[in-house]
Amino acid sequence: MSSRSVRLLLLLACAGAACSLPEGPEPLTFSGSALGTEGTLVRSQLARFEERHPGVRVELRVTPDAADQRHQLYVQWLNARVRHPDVLQLDVIWTAEFAAAGWIMSLDDALPDVGDFLPAALAAAQWNGGLYAAPWFVDVGLLYWRTDLLPEAPRSLPELGDAARHAVSTGAVPFGLVWQGARYEGLVTVFLEHLGAFGGRILAPDGRVTVDEPAAVRALTFMRDALGPRGFVPPSALTWQEEQVRFAFQNGDAMFMRNWPYAWTLLADSARSRVAGRYSIAPFPSAAGGEITAALGGAQLAVNAHSANPSLARDLVAFLTAPEQMLERARFVSQLPARQSLYEAPALADALPLPLDQVRAALAAARPRPVTPVYSELSEILQVHLHRALSGQETPATALRDAAAEIRMLLARSGLAAPGTAP
Repeated sequence: MSSRSVRLLLLLACAGAACSLPEGPEPLTFSGSALGTEGTLVRSQLARFEERHPGVRVELRVTPDAADQRHQLYVQWLNARVRHPDVLQLDVIWTAEFAAAGWIMSLDDALPDVGDFLPAALAAAQWNGGLYAAPWFVDVGLLYWRTDLLPEAPRSLPELGDAARHAVSTGAVPFGLVWQGARYEGLVTVFLEHLGAFGGRILAPDGRVTVDEPAAVRALTFMRDALGPRGFVPPSALTWQEEQVRFAFQNGDAMFMRNWPYAWTLLADSARSRVAGRYSIAPFPSAAGGEITAALGGAQLAVNAHSANPSLARDLVAFLTAPEQMLERARFVSQLPARQSLYEAPALADALPLPLDQVRAALAAARPRPVTPVYSELSEILQVHLHRALSGQETPATALRDAAAEIRMLLARSGLAAPGTAP
């Protein structure tokens, strides 16, 4: 007799009586990306986990794909101490916030081969000396360049500027370089790469605010001058996010583009791209006294601190972040694995459409954004002042001085100020 028939008989037996039906075990719930091919892959991997754990049912709880909307929903759920979802997909900049709030549990000793994770991704998954998330896949800022206009990628930031100006002055392209300059999180990642290129940081390793130091002023001045009358970045970039930047490069209007790995496959479509077969990637170059820096993006998996089945939830995190599942994600949705060992595996070169040597170089230069519970507020402060400087409302020095002062006050209010510092 089928389970449906048994349930029907129980319903009839219970008719008019004060009895209840036995329920099956509470399902494990997973909340993460569920659109298109990625959603299909997630469902397939969750089904495989069920096969390896007889009697376990895993439900996919769909959330908005927009990061800000998903973040808001998670905050509402976790602040209310709900038991579901058991496992959550977090943006790399959320982990410290959720860990400090007590919303996600420690994963110390819960994952095998923790040392195999990429260092930058692992750093973003930790808070206060503990591991609170598992890197799932990574994203990294890349410099795209036109191979038909330049035989090799620029080896330094000044060399990039010279090549970009020359391309514009000769009429080869309308724009030398395009990047994300709208007032949103993407602007912070662009600034982070310029900042590292000049040897600066937003926060020092000991937590001191250093975004107003001379290296940072030089970085922001370079960005502002690139937008000026003798520059090579279009002023309209101050309203652009990832897709506007991609369209400009894809339409053949720019020599260089700063963007994420997702753009590679779209640019290769000869039916829609005017640069198909005529571009490559490299890490964003450095200036004198700095280092090649690539902003870290991507996703991590964490376990709800109020999960009714934390042991099984941790098992699911370990399963989804195992090499086999990461390699499958690379093959089907072209996402970069978060495990170092996979970059030595021949299978990854076959799975990813991007040139692996250049990807490795960018990952070696990956840097997380400041790992702090108040990163969202810190980013908002930076976005305002960076945009004011780039749009000519403030000088770079004034913008960063004011941003640093506000960030110091934010850290002081939150009890996160570095020892011996004052707001």
